[in-house]
Amino acid sequence: MTTLAARTTAAADWRALGTTVRLVVTDPALLDSCNLLLARQLAEVDAACSRFRADSELTALDTSDGRPVRVSPLLAEALAVALRAAETTDGAVDPTVGSAMAAIGYDRDFTLVREDDRPVSLRVRRAPGWRRVLLDRATGTVTVPAGVRLDLGATAKAWAADRAVRMLAEAAGCGVLVSLGGDTAVAGEPPAGGWQIRVQDVTGAVDEQPAPGSYDTVGLRSGGLATSGTSARRWQRGGYDLHHVVDPRTGLPVRSPWRTVSVAAADCADANAATTAALVKGAGAERWLTRLGLPGRLVAHDGTVVTTPGWPTAAVAPEAAA
Repeated sequence: MTTLAARTTAAADWRALGTTVRLVVTDPALLDSCNLLLARQLAEVDAACSRFRADSELTALDTSDGRPVRVSPLLAEALAVALRAAETTDGAVDPTVGSAMAAIGYDRDFTLVREDDRPVSLRVRRAPGWRRVLLDRATGTVTVPAGVRLDLGATAKAWAADRAVRMLAEAAGCGVLVSLGGDTAVAGEPPAGGWQIRVQDVTGAVDEQPAPGSYDTVGLRSGGLATSGTSARRWQRGGYDLHHVVDPRTGLPVRSPWRTVSVAAADCADANAATTAALVKGAGAERWLTRLGLPGRLVAHDGTVVTTPGWPTAAVAPEAAA
């Protein structure tokens, strides 16, 4: 999913949280100050929520042995978002897949995962289940059963985009777009015609033409838009072709009829939870999205595109990027 910016906007691109970061503002004079604020906020999110940092708050929960642990308000908020996503998706998105992610080799930044040649042993093992994680917002504590490892990969980046874009729009008083690995949130007054976001199977640079295949351009005025897929973060290990979307029912990379799913929602966290859940739910996911009233675009492995009510049906030629 690629964000296209009108010429009256200004944009910055860099990397954080193991993924691409794109910031776009409608007041070019405020780009640098907004970028500094965004970098600071994402650094705080990384220190609280990273599964790959030995010194993160989330990693510290691995050794809590079932004891209540006081956590920062930031991690408590991230955990609340993850548990809410689990509940609203009937467990298709589950933060207790941390051990399963490590078992398939995704236990470090993805750039390092692809270079790792350690063997893996794939076994069907159901995730412990999100209901076993007890978050007490009143006391600011979380209880994680012994042996359970949490992974917030399905929700944290989208939540971070929501959180950052609201803060920046309020501080700057202009329209702001934040995209973290394609999970896009917008706030404030949008550009004329809305934020133009190109949705496609293969993520490329913002100034590139779409890769061969279908794509849509969506005008987003508020809320969030997310895309999840099984083709972008793939690696091979011990003869297995693996990817990062794990089915909580098996603890293994999901086998889905869809290669990508895109969803628009009131915020990016809800959109991203829905896209991941749709991959896990598989056949019939489009009916599930329709019942929830979520506009979605699902692409099958043969390239067939299925959309739900509210999604634009005609591809639009991409605009020039800023």
